[in-house]
Amino acid sequence: MLNQRIRLLRQARNISQVDLAKRLGVTKQSISNWENDNIQPSIEMLMKLASFFSVSTDYLLGLDSKECLDVSGLPQEVVAHVRQIVEDLRRD
Repeated sequence: MLNQRIRLLRQARNISQVDLAKRLGVTKQSISNWENDNIQPSIEMLMKLASFFSVSTDYLLGLDSKECLDVSGLPQEVVAHVRQIVEDLRRD
């Protein structure tokens, strides 16, 4: 599950394994190994991944199916607008 979530989140943001590796301070081979389920990231790296992708560690591990969007720091009128967009997309 973790390997699939990492791959899907990376691809959804249209970034390569090389780019993700640079942003996390690891090698491209580490990203490849995680995505191919050859090795697991450390707890520290799991937390970095969650932070980078703005998801919970539970989501990455498959313990929670909800993907959350961090809107902290945005004005309330912008948050309301984002909520409306999400609702509109659910109806389509």
